[in-house]
Amino acid sequence: MAYSTINPYTSELIQTYPEATNEEIEQAITQAHDAFMNWSETSFEKKATILQKAADLLRENKRKYAKVLTLEMGKLISEAEAEVEISAQIMEYYVKHAESLLAPKIIESEDPAVKKASIVNEPLGVLLAIEPWNFPYYQIARILAPQLSAGNTLLLKHASNVPQCAATFEQLMLDAGLPEGAFTNLYATRDQVEMIINDKRIHGVALTGSEGAGAIVASQAGRAMKKSTLELGGADAFVVLRDADLEKTVKWAVFGRHWNAGQVCVSSKRMIIEDEIYDKFLERYTRGVANLVAGDPMSPDTTLAPLSSQGAADEVKEKIKQAVRFGAVAIEVGPEIPKQGAFVQPTILTNVTPDNPAYYWEFFGPVSMIFRAKDEDDAVRIANDTPFGLGGSVFGQDEDHAEQVAHRISTGMVYVNHPTAVKADLPFGGIKHSGYGRELLDLGLKEFVNHKLVAVTDIDGNF
Repeated sequence: MAYSTINPYTSELIQTYPEATNEEIEQAITQAHDAFMNWSETSFEKKATILQKAADLLRENKRKYAKVLTLEMGKLISEAEAEVEISAQIMEYYVKHAESLLAPKIIESEDPAVKKASIVNEPLGVLLAIEPWNFPYYQIARILAPQLSAGNTLLLKHASNVPQCAATFEQLMLDAGLPEGAFTNLYATRDQVEMIINDKRIHGVALTGSEGAGAIVASQAGRAMKKSTLELGGADAFVVLRDADLEKTVKWAVFGRHWNAGQVCVSSKRMIIEDEIYDKFLERYTRGVANLVAGDPMSPDTTLAPLSSQGAADEVKEKIKQAVRFGAVAIEVGPEIPKQGAFVQPTILTNVTPDNPAYYWEFFGPVSMIFRAKDEDDAVRIANDTPFGLGGSVFGQDEDHAEQVAHRISTGMVYVNHPTAVKADLPFGGIKHSGYGRELLDLGLKEFVNHKLVAVTDIDGNF
């Protein structure tokens, strides 16, 4: 595993970074453990001051931080700036709410011998966060802000193609006043990840990544008797009911599938359209995709970025070919993409049937699978016919009815009249092969705390 910065638009190798030594790993764990001893006793006020400073620094230097995102994984500069902002918003959410969310819960026992009982939320210790490249800052922020607020300390193993983003965020937190050792970036190898998980000073691991990586890390954490959370892949359904406002729906469909070049676990990968409006939707959607402009991600005129690497682009192209070999119809859409950079021609796949392996795949790029549903019940059936269960959306002008349909979709998140989104004050997570556990709000805040019962009793003899 080589940590390196390669510009996805120019293919230029910018810099390489040496992998951590075992001695550096040991030192980082020791520092994180020592930092925890003090950080766990730090007041909410002090922790909030540091998180607010980090949010302020992100906003004050938005363009600087955004450029690193665009350089390393090709994100549009406008999307990079939006990621900087949502990261700041997550910090601020816990500045405002962490103390109240972690307040002790009083329990009223029916046993008269129990005079007083409460559940207190105490930090566990050092956590390992394993994060992906597609949202290099946001992914860190949504584990770091709640877990620092809870009193835990963190080690970060980031994706190998965004080493500058990882180092930049570590420096951000130091500049904000976070004590050394409370958050440490490590250019760790896979073997070292297992070594970290097995260390008795590590008390939990949070991973966002692929199914394969999730299965390995969950297994390692399980053997080590450590708590884990997993946010894995997704194949979100984008259900369009017959009464949907097609103009608005198509705009959201084009955006929902192609933001971040389609490299989003919750992008609208499977569009399921009721038969009555299928042809109209497909025609308008095709025109919308054709209007995307592929090019330099630093240009404000560009609306379709390159993929994160040439390897990622080649993998998507190969999966399209395999889908076609098994019977799918592939339609390449729009002007020809630039020959420079890790681009994939926007592609619409139709006639993807359950006997085609692609029916169950996640395409991590600008590839849209579009399904014709006989009716609403058939649309729900198709939406649920997937190994994934992360996000999804339902579009219809009758909001109450669309909400009823949303309740029938088996997934962790469903939005009505909007693609699955990321917000600082809404929870995030899925079910089935999309993983387990939640991030953000109180759900994410309490994933790695000890919900400890403290009971005061007045009992003579035995219970």
